[in-house]
Amino acid sequence: MLLTLAIFLAIAFANVVVGVYLERKISAFIQDRLGPMEVGHWGLLQLVADLLKLIQKEDIIPANADRSLFKFAPIMLFMVVFAGFAVFPLSSGLPGSGTQTGVFLLLAVVSLDILAIMMAGWASNNKYSLLGSMRSVAQIISYEVPLGLSVLCVILITQTLDLQEISFQQGIFWNEKNYLFGIKALGVDVSEIGGFLTWNIFRNPFLLIGFVIYFIAALAESNRAPFDLPEAESELIAGFHTEYSGFRWAIIMLSEYAMMLLVSILGVVLFLGGWNTPLPNIGPAQLANWTSGEVGQWSGNLWGAFWLLSKSYLLIFIQMWVRWTLPRLRVDQLMHLSWKVLTPFCLVLLLISGIWRLLMI
Repeated sequence: MLLTLAIFLAIAFANVVVGVYLERKISAFIQDRLGPMEVGHWGLLQLVADLLKLIQKEDIIPANADRSLFKFAPIMLFMVVFAGFAVFPLSSGLPGSGTQTGVFLLLAVVSLDILAIMMAGWASNNKYSLLGSMRSVAQIISYEVPLGLSVLCVILITQTLDLQEISFQQGIFWNEKNYLFGIKALGVDVSEIGGFLTWNIFRNPFLLIGFVIYFIAALAESNRAPFDLPEAESELIAGFHTEYSGFRWAIIMLSEYAMMLLVSILGVVLFLGGWNTPLPNIGPAQLANWTSGEVGQWSGNLWGAFWLLSKSYLLIFIQMWVRWTLPRLRVDQLMHLSWKVLTPFCLVLLLISGIWRLLMI
């Protein structure tokens, strides 16, 4: 567990370096410009320059702010986001915490970021910060409902809360049979074929819709556009972290990019096969066997980590693509989408998943 957590923490910190640079370059490409080019080759050292600038900035605390809460809020936000990485399985041999209620624990811990955001806005004694934090609380609580229901659909199909077991079920290492589309009556056994055919979105095709709903809700959970109302720089002067500067502001940004990685990894584990390879065995070309390694061996750990992070960064790329493509929603549109569109859809999917589970038995 400690080794897996250390690896994930290193990945999460590296994710900020890679993520900020990628976001700048991807946004520049979408807007037909170059992005950072002056500091280092292709602007690779721009983030280093920004970090040095942030570290040297004065740590300003407003005179009328609640000093203890103001100081603790970024630390709490950092803690609750990074605590979530402890339960993730990095590969077949690196199961993370291995807790049997990993999904429940992860959702419970990460939901505490609401308290940190509200604490930051309230303690700042600033109307923009308070308005931003209140928007964030309303948004995150609202979108936790469809997100939780989409996760519950996966739990109905897999019959477990253990993230490592969910990962094993979606590959060639599972000791039970996987049938095409999860329907035993079809008689098409894909257990030995593996690859994407054993992912949860193919074990129950309706989970593909569930994955889309999960991804939309995850954007709102991460305060990413078009759901970035809590920050909304053009309206609220950065929202709940208006009064933060220097290193404390950097911690908040670090947590935001870590949250992007966290929801992406969770989506991959629940819907897209986790650390399993997407390549199936096709006749003599045993692609799944060749690109999976052995369970518990270094080869399996390397392949597992590679596939998990590759899929996760594909989702992060889509998050960045969406941010620089779609306009921001209004508050009423945001709430309408959550309560009148996504939540009813998820309730129907939950019923379908229960029926699908009966067909799998």
